[in-house]
Amino acid sequence: MSFRAAWAYPALLLALWLVWGYNWVATKIGLTWMGPLEFATVRIVLALGALGAVLLFTGRPLRPPPWRPTLALGLTQTAGFTGLSSLALVAGGAGKVSVLAYTMPFWVLPMAWFWLGERPSRGQWGAVGVAALGLLAILEPWQGKHAWLSDGLAVGCGIAWAASAVIAKRLRATHRVDVLSLTFWQMVWGAWPLLGLMLVFPGKPTVWNAELVVALGFAGILAAGLGWLIWLVLLSRLSAGTAALNVLIIPAVAVLAAWLQLGERPSPFELTGMVLIALALLRLAWLAGHPAAAPAAPSPAAPQRGSP
Repeated sequence: MSFRAAWAYPALLLALWLVWGYNWVATKIGLTWMGPLEFATVRIVLALGALGAVLLFTGRPLRPPPWRPTLALGLTQTAGFTGLSSLALVAGGAGKVSVLAYTMPFWVLPMAWFWLGERPSRGQWGAVGVAALGLLAILEPWQGKHAWLSDGLAVGCGIAWAASAVIAKRLRATHRVDVLSLTFWQMVWGAWPLLGLMLVFPGKPTVWNAELVVALGFAGILAAGLGWLIWLVLLSRLSAGTAALNVLIIPAVAVLAAWLQLGERPSPFELTGMVLIALALLRLAWLAGHPAAAPAAPSPAAPQRGSP
């Protein structure tokens, strides 16, 4: 392997961490000037333009995948995850919301058991138990005043993301689809519900300025377009376990960026909860890289765009 090739993939990993991690902060900043549903809708439109350009440039097929599962992915991944994350960020901190959204792998396990018949191992259930303690610490139900709506929406992001992962796995088991093309078409389906909700429930008046334009460009073009392309390149070279471990760095980047730029400082309980969830995710990532230790449930290493 040449020196250039040896450094190419670490550089791509670093770029993915920064783009998908900072995306939570960029979205939080953008919501200062635009309503959440408006921001989510414009972001998806920009992402469609970026992904469409990538499809044409790489010569990938533009033929739509089967419409029913693609519609389901659009409702859960595009409309569900993107819409809920924007709504959660209105009142919730960027770092905290990102961590709650990345509880996705824990919701995948019971869904995969119910719909795919993939029984989780004891190690996986143990990780879920640790994550539940972390979630409890972050939510702090013993506090009198709490942002329950924001936290609930953030957890909803993880649930919607998990549902899309199960749907995508069922689709790939029965149809041969190009992942990038599938991402493009599920965004096409998912953009319409966001547009409809934006028209029915308009947010605050948009104040167009350079900060908003940069935030939209970052979230739509870089995070959804370039970020997804980088992810596909890395996924072709990394094992599932290695990819999962690297994806787990993204919420850590979000927490650090929110702390440095937005002044978000987690409380001791929130910080403890974040650490517990990180440890549980590391356990699941290790199990994903050691198939003999656990059955093959949908891996947290393979988000259907989303991530972020």
